[in-house]
Amino acid sequence: MYLFRDRSDAGQQLAQKLAHLRSAKPLVLALPRGGVPVAMEIAKALNAPLDLLLVRKIGVPTQPELAVGAVIDGDEPHTFINKGIARAAHISEADLAAATKREILEIQRRRQLWLAGRHQVPITGRTAIVVDDGVATGASIRVALKAVKAERAARVILAAPVAPPETAQELRTDCDEAVFVATPDNFAAVGSFYQDFRQLEDSEVKDLLAQAQAKAA
Repeated sequence: MYLFRDRSDAGQQLAQKLAHLRSAKPLVLALPRGGVPVAMEIAKALNAPLDLLLVRKIGVPTQPELAVGAVIDGDEPHTFINKGIARAAHISEADLAAATKREILEIQRRRQLWLAGRHQVPITGRTAIVVDDGVATGASIRVALKAVKAERAARVILAAPVAPPETAQELRTDCDEAVFVATPDNFAAVGSFYQDFRQLEDSEVKDLLAQAQAKAA
């Protein structure tokens, strides 16, 4: 049984649970690509600016879909590594360093692609709502929350439509507040809860950001 028609529907449902934050004049930060349409609905509902958090998963070499960690770009890139997974997969420090460097280069490419000519919204002193289209291992979200804290946000809020109950509980300790639409026991994959979970094109991300910028202007 699907919980969401698509990411926009998920964002609308999530926005209802975040209505209490409207008076805080928050900043909504989306993890692209999938988090952007979810965050767009939240930004509209809360009359808040929308920006990106550019995070890349670091995959296990033999199982790229399994995250051993994640990295977020910045003056000093922030990295989260699941040491348990790294040990179990026998991944060396050198391999982790090389994988991290590759992902940072990809982040820089995407920054230019999606944010060329746009100034990022300052995080310092703001209530920051970090948004994705769902949580599986939590690796990307953890490094994103860490990075937002490092930027001295006044409060850090995690918002995601769906997450496994154990991961959701763990993530509550990494932020000031965590908001989910559902934390089902039968969690298998984020996409299984969406009727439409197709991958977004770069052009769609750029269009959504342009819409948000025009609204803010």
